[in-house]
Amino acid sequence: MSKFGELIDAQVPVLLDFFTEWNEPSIAMNEVIRHVAAALGDKAKVIKIDIDKNQELAEALRIKGLPTLMIYKSGQMVWRQSGELDANTLINIVKEQA
Repeated sequence: MSKFGELIDAQVPVLLDFFTEWNEPSIAMNEVIRHVAAALGDKAKVIKIDIDKNQELAEALRIKGLPTLMIYKSGQMVWRQSGELDANTLINIVKEQA
């Protein structure tokens, strides 16, 4: 969990994508997340977290639906949504938090 604290304690927005390898909406978001990461460059960090490999973290954050997307800024959650989004919408949401 301390590693998670280090990940989210950034001055730029940190977009987290909680997913699994077997969940179809999570798989569908892979390409979107890649596009978002490429478009934002160093203006944000984009991190994918497999909840099957990070069950304790998923429970602590009450991850229920997949994919669950969160944005943290300076260690604080500023946005959260479950479900799929298109790349442009997600890029704009991250930019609003910059």
